[in-house]
Amino acid sequence: MVKEESLNILSLVGGTRNVNSLVHCATRLRFSLKDNAKADKSKIEELPYVLSVVISGGQFQVVIGPKVADYYDVIISQLNSTTEDKHEKFSLLKVISGAFTPLIPILAGAGMVKALLTVLTTLNWLSDKSTLYAVWSAAGNSIFYFLPIFLGMTLAKQFKADMFVGGALGAALLEPNFTALIGKKGLNLFNISLTPVDYATTVFPIFLIAIVYAGLNKLLKKIIPQQLQLFLNPMICLLILVPAAVIVFGPFGTVIGNAVSAFIAWLFSVSHVLAGLVMGATYPFLTMLGLHWGFTPITLQNLHQFGGDVLEGTAVATVYAQIGIAIGAYLRSKKNSKMRGIAGPTVLTGLLAGVTEPILYGIIMRSKRLLAIVAISGGVGGAINGLFHVQMTSYVFHNLFSLIFMSYKPMPFMILGVSVSLILGAVLTYFFGVTKDDADYFPVNKSVEKVPEPSDKEIKVYAPIVGQAISLKDVDDEVFASESVGQGIAIIPAKGEVKSPFNGQVITIFPTKHAIGLRSDTDVELLIHIGLNTVNLNGQGYNLMVEDGQKISQGDLLLTFDLEEIKKQGYSIQTPVIVTNYQDHSVEVIVEKDQSIDNSSQIMLVK
Repeated sequence: MVKEESLNILSLVGGTRNVNSLVHCATRLRFSLKDNAKADKSKIEELPYVLSVVISGGQFQVVIGPKVADYYDVIISQLNSTTEDKHEKFSLLKVISGAFTPLIPILAGAGMVKALLTVLTTLNWLSDKSTLYAVWSAAGNSIFYFLPIFLGMTLAKQFKADMFVGGALGAALLEPNFTALIGKKGLNLFNISLTPVDYATTVFPIFLIAIVYAGLNKLLKKIIPQQLQLFLNPMICLLILVPAAVIVFGPFGTVIGNAVSAFIAWLFSVSHVLAGLVMGATYPFLTMLGLHWGFTPITLQNLHQFGGDVLEGTAVATVYAQIGIAIGAYLRSKKNSKMRGIAGPTVLTGLLAGVTEPILYGIIMRSKRLLAIVAISGGVGGAINGLFHVQMTSYVFHNLFSLIFMSYKPMPFMILGVSVSLILGAVLTYFFGVTKDDADYFPVNKSVEKVPEPSDKEIKVYAPIVGQAISLKDVDDEVFASESVGQGIAIIPAKGEVKSPFNGQVITIFPTKHAIGLRSDTDVELLIHIGLNTVNLNGQGYNLMVEDGQKISQGDLLLTFDLEEIKKQGYSIQTPVIVTNYQDHSVEVIVEKDQSIDNSSQIMLVK
């Protein structure tokens, strides 16, 4: 349970990439974050195992209580593993997932705009020639058209490179000077044949560019003097990678795309069923690679020459397979979960607008299981459509309205094929595709720990430090003052010694020696925290006299500390003495505020 809770905290502070360093004190995890704005403070505070969150002294402090060390161990192991586990770090599926995750909300939102426009124009409530349509269409198309820019940024960020250079690499493929070259013949670059193509909405090219950029950027950082890196690194990356991209990916998109479309066309001449199976199973992956555009000339020619196109007549099955997966994910996921929040709107964008990118990138590409399911369900539906020679009769988006206006023939068999794809996608996803291992998509199980019955034994707690008693509420630290981590008092020390306040055992010794945890023979857990924020002293001025697990008797010397050194370093010497398992006991404070106390003074009675 601690592991799940710890990983949830790590995720909510922005993940491993947002953590510069982590230390812990007696009660709290002290994160040094790259960007505090990426940490979701309100959600962390809602967690039942988090007492509060404090942002102070440049640290993002998550208050856990006496079990803080257990959480620290889990999180620090994750932080260390990010530099050690190279295979995990560069997993292609994780790279893809990490690139699209930040874009899911805008993909879904823009898809809904496109769905709304489809409804309005279909019902003749809005003309597709109007100014409002043009403006809203720009709003709905923006994220899809400029997808290479956004992916360039999210990918560069994943690879710890400059995200704005990554965005610029994507933007170069859409810049008007380059797009003006599209369609021109006989172009060459560095005496290499250049075939400019349209990279809008494509995914594959920018993924490869970003990967190469990450490696080139690391190399440049090693060989270029630091004072010149600010402008030289981006300059060299742009000069090298943009030409390399258009030289490599132009021919790739054209030659490979045409080859794929020719292969599928040949398959149809051999077997409509086999061609439909292949088309339905591979179309989502061809879309990711940007190779699906190779079918467009064939589709337009078929529509003009024969009045129908079998390519899109089978490809339609994969659209409904993806919608089925979104439905299955919605039904399988828990109420208020992230998965349901994504799946619900994307079902509508798929049905109403035929826009399935939010489903593909937001749900399917996160899971190997779902990648297999989309291939199976799309392939089966495509094979059915291929068997009955289903054709698309007008160039439309594959959505609910193209069905209503009967843009396919024969309609009964087309409906059969897409229904099988949709149902198969939904059923397979519900029973096999979405599991509880998809931790990011399911809410954390919040278990309620059973609170032990209060003990009928009582124990007198004596002052561990000579000095002056003050109310815990007067301590200059909101966590201690709020009593969220424990009940008790605080002491302003007059002498740098800590002695045992009862008979019991040492249960926690902090590496920085600024705090010590004790447990009495009657199960009272006491934390003595010498000074405030003194974890930052890293043990300077502290001397331990006991070991973890050691049995102690009242009056035993536990540790010594240098009062003047702590003051000299600018830290408060206010020392909270608190019962951390106060929920299990009744805590009564005996001493009064400002009362002078010594080691013989009883400060609390705990039952």
